[in-house]
Amino acid sequence: MGNAEKMLRKPEWLKVKLNTNTNYRGLKKMMREKNLHTVCEEAKCPNIHECWSVRKTATFMILGDICTRACRFCAVKTGIPNELDWSEPTRVAESVKQMGLKHVVITAVARDDLKDGGAEVFAETVRAVRRKNPFCTIEVLPSDMMGIKENLETLMRPKPNILNHNIETVRRLTPTVRARATYNRSLDFLRYAKELHFDIPTKSSLMVGLGETIEEIIELMDDLRTNNVDIMTIGQYLQPTKNHLKVKKYYNPNEFLELKKIALSKGFKHCEAGPLVRSSYHADEQVSVANR
Repeated sequence: MGNAEKMLRKPEWLKVKLNTNTNYRGLKKMMREKNLHTVCEEAKCPNIHECWSVRKTATFMILGDICTRACRFCAVKTGIPNELDWSEPTRVAESVKQMGLKHVVITAVARDDLKDGGAEVFAETVRAVRRKNPFCTIEVLPSDMMGIKENLETLMRPKPNILNHNIETVRRLTPTVRARATYNRSLDFLRYAKELHFDIPTKSSLMVGLGETIEEIIELMDDLRTNNVDIMTIGQYLQPTKNHLKVKKYYNPNEFLELKKIALSKGFKHCEAGPLVRSSYHADEQVSVANR
């Protein structure tokens, strides 16, 4: 028992030094004043200080902060969602301008209570950001929107620079890890995005440490490439609270390097892999790489 606990103790390479400088604190204050949410905060991302203070990137979470799904890996609140706020796209666009962002990721809680899954608010947010920030690149990171093609068509109409949808885990673990989402539906979603706009790069993310095997990871990579996904990110799953799934394994940096090599050998245009990598990590660099 003692040995097992030691094996699962968080290793040194996962410890992050906080950098709550004046710039970071000012941005946090602005978010609260504009009543905006970021997945950087809600999902307890370990890279928030680097992204906000150094890289000038951020991930806004629209459609409120209450999700209709209860995925067992995610720290975002679950419950009955708020009413839609149609002024939110404008507030996001103004914040992007005030922060001087060069790349913005727009994600959202899953809104299975809405017929369009929130697609129209997504699209309007892209349009609003582009109007006020013509030189800022835009990445959208939606849920599977219940697999309804019309919802994805609405979301893609303003042509974001990148479409990101996270498959999260391998096929076998999907029913345990994700709520309502299915492995095949995510693949279908990514494939259809490419069919709609072949020139817009697609991207997906995998968490490791939930009990998957290397063979299952390779199968997932092959499935993403079969569906023309251009970019992959791979990061360590970290248990956000005691009520969430436990970590089964901490991968070391060398193992992540090996996974990156495998991904690139499969034909991904770019792969970001590392213990602290999250779906939006270094997202600003991936726009130009994927379009080469």
